[in-house]
Amino acid sequence: LDSESNQQTENDKFNRVDILAEDEKGEFIIFEIQNTREHTYFHRMLYGVSKVITDNISLGDDYDKVRKVYSINIVYFTLGQAKDYVYHGKTMFQGLHQPNDILKLSNRQSELFFGDEIPQGRKTNREAGDIFPEYYLLCVNNFDKLAVNNLDEWIEFLKTGEISEAAQAPGLADARKCLDIDKLTVAEKNDYVRHMENLRYQRSVIKTGYDDGWQKGLADGREEGRAEGREEGRAEGREEGRAEGAQDEKKATARRLLAMGLSAEQVAAATQLSLDEIKKL
Repeated sequence: LDSESNQQTENDKFNRVDILAEDEKGEFIIFEIQNTREHTYFHRMLYGVSKVITDNISLGDDYDKVRKVYSINIVYFTLGQAKDYVYHGKTMFQGLHQPNDILKLSNRQSELFFGDEIPQGRKTNREAGDIFPEYYLLCVNNFDKLAVNNLDEWIEFLKTGEISEAAQAPGLADARKCLDIDKLTVAEKNDYVRHMENLRYQRSVIKTGYDDGWQKGLADGREEGRAEGREEGRAEGREEGRAEGAQDEKKATARRLLAMGLSAEQVAAATQLSLDEIKKL
């Protein structure tokens, strides 16, 4: 798939990652990680699934060659009016006059498309909607509780970048090995720290920009006609506040990096704080 994750340097912002996988049944799974707000994100989800379907069937092939697609979307921004942190979407054909009647496949369709073996005299439970794509949305920033199952453990990792020693979810053990910072070379460790700091800064910029825009719009509506000097004063105040907030965030990051065992020089390179500032923490 088209990928925007291969920026030239770790300073490139607003990236997303697209990965296309195929399982043992020949079904496709799209994994997308999106860091920045996008009003048309739902449309792009639909487009991405449609493109995978059309790109993987040849002209003249029968329609039964259309393969199932799962779209897994990991987002780090507020999507729509989301309150939960995991959403599942799929197609369902429901009777208009008999709402409890969910359209199911025939036994023959179930055998042809899914390889099911239906016992004599029984009817398949396969729904017609099972042929269509399914979507999963993981709203990482909405997760604010203790992990109680495998999915929660993965979302906690996606949000914090840390893996609890008690985590048992499949795949997290391998991820923990990749995150063993102590085994990295000095250069690799510096690259990792800079990358994590850039991601944190990136999310902070996006959040700040959204909040400033909303606040400015509200203030403009209420303060229309007031003196230009007051507007300039507010702008200067916001700028000073952002600068102070960024400095506080750098110091908080430096404390975490020092706690992880990095040297003062490495922390200075990652956060752009002076050695004197770091020694005072």
